[in-house]
Amino acid sequence: VQLQASGGGLVQPGGSLRLSCAASGITFSIYTMTWYRQAPGKQRELVASISSGASTNYGDSVKARFTISRDNAKNTAYLQMNSLEPEDTGVYYCNARFRLGGGYNDYWGQGTLVTVSS
Repeated sequence: VQLQASGGGLVQPGGSLRLSCAASGITFSIYTMTWYRQAPGKQRELVASISSGASTNYGDSVKARFTISRDNAKNTAYLQMNSLEPEDTGVYYCNARFRLGGGYNDYWGQGTLVTVSS
């Protein structure tokens, strides 16, 4: 199983980036895909998630600025980030989770760094 996150980089405040998370080795369509981020010195926090049925959920700090989506034909989840702020800086990780019995199948990507700075 591999989750390959990409699309991070340096962007000015107010700018946009689109992150991608390409999955292999799993039946992508049945997994809930979630983006987390971890800023320096802070705990990892949920950014956005999308279920197998395409229901979405967002962290309060990114609502109305970020959009999560998925393309099951490409086994890829996306995070469109607009109106970026310096507080959005951090390493962004993608997660794939499928509930199985009393537990979960849980996989993580390697992270992609987003830096918002002028």
